[in-house]
Amino acid sequence: MRKIAIYGKGGIGKSTTTQNTVAGLATLGKKVMVVGCDPKADSTRLLLGGLQQKTVLDTLREEGEDVELEDILKPGFKGTMCTESGGPEPGVGCAGRGIITSINLLEQLGAYKEDKNLDYVFYDVLGDVVCGGFAMPIREGKAQEIYIVVSGEMMAMYAANNICKGIVKFAEAGGVRLGGLICNSRKVDREEDLITALADRLGTQMIHFLPRENQVQRAELNRKTVIDYSPEHPQADEYLKLAKKIEDNQMFVIPKPLPIEELEALLVEYGIAN
Repeated sequence: MRKIAIYGKGGIGKSTTTQNTVAGLATLGKKVMVVGCDPKADSTRLLLGGLQQKTVLDTLREEGEDVELEDILKPGFKGTMCTESGGPEPGVGCAGRGIITSINLLEQLGAYKEDKNLDYVFYDVLGDVVCGGFAMPIREGKAQEIYIVVSGEMMAMYAANNICKGIVKFAEAGGVRLGGLICNSRKVDREEDLITALADRLGTQMIHFLPRENQVQRAELNRKTVIDYSPEHPQADEYLKLAKKIEDNQMFVIPKPLPIEELEALLVEYGIAN
């Protein structure tokens, strides 16, 4: 079983990319569990057809400790298994603690046992690595592979570089490695070349370039992944290609984060800052 965490700047499209990629893996016949690590609980809605899943924290608050795995793990597209950690009430408590509580509960209830026959577990993680809770999937070895969703925008690249610093920190204590950058295009000038160059400087690869396509939003409005909503569309093929590249990936590295001056110089070199 491969355990993968998806990181990236807030708003970069992590949840959309994760769910469409998982749909691709499921289409390839893989059994996948998705653990949503965002208080918004929007990491599984496209796989569940828009069903508002009760989160782990909500379930614990309402039902106490007497919780069964079926209460928090719901079947989705092509047999994917979906759970959402949830979070505290706005302004109260720490969302990172919700991730820790949820993953520990899933382990206690046997979600990861061999008889579940999982090929993959995906953690869709909120934002940057800024606190212990959000870093838990890589800090405690829950995930071995990291993929960073990025674009050619400065702050998305800055976040990716910062996440690489977190990977370096935790790679020394465990087996976590970076599997590559996923460019979720914003149609920035020379974007594919820029992210390819960034990946090279970090010592990794741009595993796939996802073109910007409005069909993604159309599918979301219909509460589905692109592969589910319009499997004949070229964008569905892009997610299938990404899924296959992750399936076949053999390049796992400890990245080499850039000083901010080098990151900005890279932007200037490719004309973004001109």
